[in-house]
Amino acid sequence: MKFREFIGETNIDFMGLRKYAFVFSGILAILGVLGIISIALGRANLGIDFGGGTAVQLKFEKPVKIDAARDALVKHGFSDSELQEFPMDNKLLIRLKKINTTNEPVADRIISVFKQEFTGNSFVVDSSIEIGPTVGKRLQKNAITAIVLSMLGIIIYVAFRFELRFGIAAAIATFHDVLAVLGIFFILNKEINLLIITALLTLAGYSLTDTVVVFDRIREYMRMRRKEPIIVTINTGINHVLCRTIVVSFTTFLVLLALYIFGGEVIHDFSFALLLGVIVGTYSSVFVASPLLTLWKGGERIMRKATQ
Repeated sequence: MKFREFIGETNIDFMGLRKYAFVFSGILAILGVLGIISIALGRANLGIDFGGGTAVQLKFEKPVKIDAARDALVKHGFSDSELQEFPMDNKLLIRLKKINTTNEPVADRIISVFKQEFTGNSFVVDSSIEIGPTVGKRLQKNAITAIVLSMLGIIIYVAFRFELRFGIAAAIATFHDVLAVLGIFFILNKEINLLIITALLTLAGYSLTDTVVVFDRIREYMRMRRKEPIIVTINTGINHVLCRTIVVSFTTFLVLLALYIFGGEVIHDFSFALLLGVIVGTYSSVFVASPLLTLWKGGERIMRKATQ
């Protein structure tokens, strides 16, 4: 089955839209920067991974009503707790972002509350995690380090695979994707935790793969049409991989959509981040990474030299 049969031949002037795309991408990047600043200042909706706190998951013998569980926690002084239920498995996840200063571990106090208030419904502790603020700060630092190292790896790989300026363009586009998704999560007040950082690194890899495919076709046409203006060559390359890009992105989107709908609450935000990442990553390969190749001083001469 041929990819091109889906949409046929196209001749879209993508480079003619690059100025509008840069403005839109700039807005997304600014949102991402605001998100990073808010995370650093502790003003974002940080999960217990980064802000510190306690998470306890209980598995009950019989179904438990979340309202009754919340009332029991409020009664014993846990008014800031967040509850998440899993009705199919009779499980309840309790998260508390603030660490109390008492000597008794918060997790033990939460377990004691449920033993006292739900005497007719026995349960077992599936998991119990307590993270202090110091550990949370360290995890924040490690997450930022992981993202920065991944960007450097992208530059080195694409510079080796193509040429340095291709690598820089791919890294900027990938970093744009990470900032865009992070900014959207910040605006929607979604919780930022280690699972979301995992999603950001995953979408960085997806975005890079899509960008490399587009760059490979652009380089191929640059070799075939050396006298053609660079903008025309880039447009031709993008149009010739457009159907492939749409088909791959759409099928990936469908898989992630199924994961988002049927995957359960635990990975709900994770799959949502990847859904956004597929959309933003596909957009950036065409409207961010490729137009950046035209911005270098002497860009056309450099690009031609890179294909020799």
